[in-house]
Amino acid sequence: MLHPLIPVTDALDLLILLLLGHFLGDYPLQGDKMAVEKCPGCDKTMNWRWWLLAHSATHGFIVACLTGIPSIGLAEVGAHAVIDYGKCKLRYSLLVDQALHWLCKVCWVLWIALWFPGLSA
Repeated sequence: MLHPLIPVTDALDLLILLLLGHFLGDYPLQGDKMAVEKCPGCDKTMNWRWWLLAHSATHGFIVACLTGIPSIGLAEVGAHAVIDYGKCKLRYSLLVDQALHWLCKVCWVLWIALWFPGLSA
């Protein structure tokens, strides 16, 4: 890891921080307008792609700050955009949406634990 915002040495602690960061990005930092207009066909003030990118990039920034690894933040941008786009198009439930996001956080922690030996499981 480079220099995470909050240094941790335990995988569970990192997972907890990433999940808390996810709630920060999905609720207080995502306004009602963004939550609606990030879906194709629901955009009124700006193209839905910009809303979706802005929301996904917020999550990527949170992940990059908490892990200290910008490439994992970039992976989060892509994964978050795909999951949220899928929710808009396939209309899966909030529970499925959140479970997919949480699964990504587990993947990031596993990736870090495998490639950066300073993190204990």
